[in-house]
Amino acid sequence: MLSDILNTNEIKDASGLEVEFEYKSGSDRSKIFQQIEGSPAQPHLITVSHSETGAALKLRRRSLVRVDLTVISDVDSITPVTASSYKVVDIPLGALLTNAAAKKVLAELDSFCSTLGTSTLLYDGTGLGNHALLNGSL
Repeated sequence: MLSDILNTNEIKDASGLEVEFEYKSGSDRSKIFQQIEGSPAQPHLITVSHSETGAALKLRRRSLVRVDLTVISDVDSITPVTASSYKVVDIPLGALLTNAAAKKVLAELDSFCSTLGTSTLLYDGTGLGNHALLNGSL
């Protein structure tokens, strides 16, 4: 269960510094957190949400973690724009007894996006997968 304050090593920015978020709103299947030091005019949000479809062997859970950052355009210095990043896990709950397969694909995605093939986690967006995402490269 997520606490109402996300801090102490849960979230780091591109330089590796901690960023603190607090609970803003939510429902039984979703929580939204806003950066504590952020501006309401330029929100920096984390959303965690879940949905389930199907039944029995076809039961699936789709879980999403999304980060949105609103900044002022550096082209015209006026227009607010939002950059977003999100991770989705789609798990066939009805057909699996454990989370082993889901943990495997999450670990592989994290490793691909945030490393250069080493065990060092890169917070600055320079991992192999992050480079491909940011630059549209293959």
